[in-house]
Amino acid sequence: MAEPLEEFEFVSGKTSQSKSIAGQGSTSQGNPAGDIVGEIEDLIQQVIKTHPRLKKDPQEDKTKLKTSDLKALLDISQAISSTLVLDEILQIVMKKSVELLKAERGFIMLLDEEKNLQFKTAHNLVKESLSQDDFKISMSIANQVARIGISVFTSDALEDERYSKQKSIVELKLRSIMCVPLKSREKIIGIVYLDNSSQANIFLQSDLDLFELFAAQASIAIENAKLYENILALKIYNENVVSKTPIGIIVVDKNFKITIANRSSQDIFRKIGWQSNFGDRELNELTIFDLVAPEEKGRWKKICYQVLFTGRPFEEDRSYHKTTTGELALSLKISPLNSLDDQVIGIIIVFEDITDKINLEKHLIMSEKLVAKGEMSISIGHELNNFLNIISNNAELLSINLRKGEQEKTEHNCKSIVETVSTMRRFTDGLMDFSKLETQKVEYDLVRLIEDLLFSIRPLKLFSKVKILSRYDNNLPHVWIDVGQIQQVILNLLNNAAEAILAKSDQGGIVYLTVSHLGEGSQVEIKISDTGVGMEPETLSRIFEPHYTTKPEGHGFGLFTCQKIVKNHSGQIKVESKPGQGSTFTVLLLTQPQVESLL
Repeated sequence: MAEPLEEFEFVSGKTSQSKSIAGQGSTSQGNPAGDIVGEIEDLIQQVIKTHPRLKKDPQEDKTKLKTSDLKALLDISQAISSTLVLDEILQIVMKKSVELLKAERGFIMLLDEEKNLQFKTAHNLVKESLSQDDFKISMSIANQVARIGISVFTSDALEDERYSKQKSIVELKLRSIMCVPLKSREKIIGIVYLDNSSQANIFLQSDLDLFELFAAQASIAIENAKLYENILALKIYNENVVSKTPIGIIVVDKNFKITIANRSSQDIFRKIGWQSNFGDRELNELTIFDLVAPEEKGRWKKICYQVLFTGRPFEEDRSYHKTTTGELALSLKISPLNSLDDQVIGIIIVFEDITDKINLEKHLIMSEKLVAKGEMSISIGHELNNFLNIISNNAELLSINLRKGEQEKTEHNCKSIVETVSTMRRFTDGLMDFSKLETQKVEYDLVRLIEDLLFSIRPLKLFSKVKILSRYDNNLPHVWIDVGQIQQVILNLLNNAAEAILAKSDQGGIVYLTVSHLGEGSQVEIKISDTGVGMEPETLSRIFEPHYTTKPEGHGFGLFTCQKIVKNHSGQIKVESKPGQGSTFTVLLLTQPQVESLL
């Protein structure tokens, strides 16, 4: 009986406890020695039945796992690979650990950021629900394994000199304890702790070898689950950022199929009348070209193909789109979407509603100098009428929007009034010397200047029945101008055109505005044509004279000022007109600064 007894009493590789048990048997009071030996044999048979690995098989190498162990490891591996949810992984690991070693209790503890062990899941063979007392374990063993990363087991902790004096061992009457570290890339992430209080269910060295293999698999599964949690959290975070940003974002693949379209992009599309009523199920079935307005498809295809195949981004500082309540100003940026190996796999489209930003800019920058001090009051009154029209129009809209309860539009009207008053204040502050119109020229995008101006005047009552059609040459060069003064010239010409149209018919008409680059020369041509009353030859010959006007309330300084501004830019202004057929004003501007002669 000595041989199996020694295997039963194996404690951390020591067999010193055999004599102790035998000694206890020989000195027991009231029990014959034969009965004690019989009880020990029964106990050993229970252990062997519980742990088949105790049966020695001469045909099998002791260093190799048995087929049943390998099958158990395979089953466990398949189980923990069936999910990436951390809580489910921990439950599976705990259940399989208890089943594998037939433990009474089991606990998984993971290290937190401060390197302290925290209970994550627990199992008690005889209890369905666990109380706080059921979580009492030998924390000294658990902390030791978590600190140094070396497994610990004992077949009889009460008799093991390493642990027999520990308070938790004595109080819980623990017999077998096994604690194995969970490691990922040599980094300890936690421990698995099992124990038994029964002498029949002891842990052996062969159990430890098997359990360490299982713990290695479990560690990988737990770490993968943590990585999955982090990736999922990052994905949700990014989705929330994209969905809640006020900037419209659309992502498409190489076939221009939409993969992402946030709420802001759909709101912008709805405002400008593009396709926006699509559900999530339909989203992947649409291309970006299915969303844009029919008249925009050709332009969008050209831009998107250019970005996709050249890998160069496209930017448009601003574009203007008509809505039911006015116009919307948008900025647009289309960038290539690259893979990890730097291959273009799609494009990212970013829209931003910059209407409010445009309204904060100074739409109408008046000239700081007028023609002469003696005619100052008349000139000022003429120019301030333009500002007053904007204020008056916004005041009327403000009253309407207040009645409708449209807060955003009300705020927009108030801002426009405040900004126009501020512009008027700048204008009056600059009325110090009007003997001549001095210019401060910069290189500027003429299309942007005109679009900004049109955005400001279209809501005006004067243009309610007048449609302005604009057309620009592609790749127009910038011009060298004083931005405020040239804007003043174009505004005066547009106002005159609208008044001429309404003088002919209350039904209104059309103003045609075109900007062209004259061949390979250094000039840009602006043409403003109307369908108004036109002018008689006599009027046409005097149109640029000061004080000359055909309007009952006119002062004759508008076109005179325009001509002076254009001449100060080394440009030209011409007019063609026929009675009853309308007029065409042509302005020529330089694309490069003129070099003044030193002679």
